[in-house]
Amino acid sequence: MKTTHAASSWADALLTALAPIIWGTTYIVTTELLPPDRPLTAALLRALPAGLLLVLWCRRLPVARFWGRLMVLSALNIAVFQALLFVAAYRLPGGLAAVVGAIQPLLVMALAWSVDQQRPVRLAVWASVAGVLGMAALLLSPDAVWEPVGIAAALAGAACMAAGTFLARRWRPELPVLAFTGWQLLLGGLMLAPLAWLIDPPLPTLSPANIAGYAYLAVFGALVSYALWFRGVARLSPVAVSSLGLLSPLTAVLVGWALLDQSMRGLSLVGLVVVLGSVLVVQRAMSVPQRPARPAPHSSVPAAAKA
Repeated sequence: MKTTHAASSWADALLTALAPIIWGTTYIVTTELLPPDRPLTAALLRALPAGLLLVLWCRRLPVARFWGRLMVLSALNIAVFQALLFVAAYRLPGGLAAVVGAIQPLLVMALAWSVDQQRPVRLAVWASVAGVLGMAALLLSPDAVWEPVGIAAALAGAACMAAGTFLARRWRPELPVLAFTGWQLLLGGLMLAPLAWLIDPPLPTLSPANIAGYAYLAVFGALVSYALWFRGVARLSPVAVSSLGLLSPLTAVLVGWALLDQSMRGLSLVGLVVVLGSVLVVQRAMSVPQRPARPAPHSSVPAAAKA
C-alpha cells in the first residue's frame, strides 16, 4: 500500500515537472521569436487564447459561491504574478530574479504552518534552503545589481505564486482540472489586457516566426503546462509542487547552453546538481504520509469513557 502510494506520487511529480520545464523554454522563445519590448502583450497572448479555448471546450461554469475565490486565484497565479515577473525581469538580472523566486517552497511551508498548523517536514526545509543556495551558485554573478524595486517585485511575485499554489490546493474547486485551468487563464488574461494596452507599444506586422512563437506560448506555455501544473496541485502537496518550480530556471540555463552556446562554469555545474538534488529530496520527503500525532501517555479521559 505504501509502495503504491509512493509510486503514484512520483508519477504525478514527473508529469507536473513537465510544466516548469516547458516554462523554462519561454526565455529562448521570447528572445528568438517574439517582437522585442512587449512583455505584457506576450503574457496576455499566452494566457487569454489558451483560457478561452479550455473554457469553450469544457463548458463548465463554476458554482456561484466559488467566483470570488476563482478571481483571487486568477490574479495570484496568472495576472499579478505575470506582471510582477516582468517588472523583476526588466529591473534585475535573470539570475538574481530566479534566486529570489527559489524561496517559493519555503513560503508555502510557512503558509501551511501559519494557516493549517502543519509543521514543515525538517528534511524538506533543509532541502529547500539547499535549493536556494544551489540556484545562487548556478545563476548569480558577482556583479549582480540589487535594485530595490526589482527585488520587491521578485519577492512579491514569489509570494503570489506560493499563495496561489497553496490556496488552489486548499480551496479544492468543484471543477475538472481543465475547466479550473481554463477559467484562471481566461480571467487572468482579461486582467492583463488593460495593462498590456496601456504599457506596451502596439504590435508590428507579425512574421511567421512571431506567430509561431505566440502559438507556442499559448499552446504549450499556457494550455498544456498550466493544465499539468494544476493537476499536480490537486494530487501533490503544495510544497512538493512549488519545489518543482526550480526546474524552470534550470531548464532555461540548459537550453541556453545547448542552443545559444552560453557557458557554464564549474560552480554553475555544482549549483545545477544541488538544485536537482533539492527537488528530488523535497519530493521524497513530501511523498511519505505523515504519521498522526501520538496520544498523550497520561490521558485525563476516564477509562469508562473510552470504552
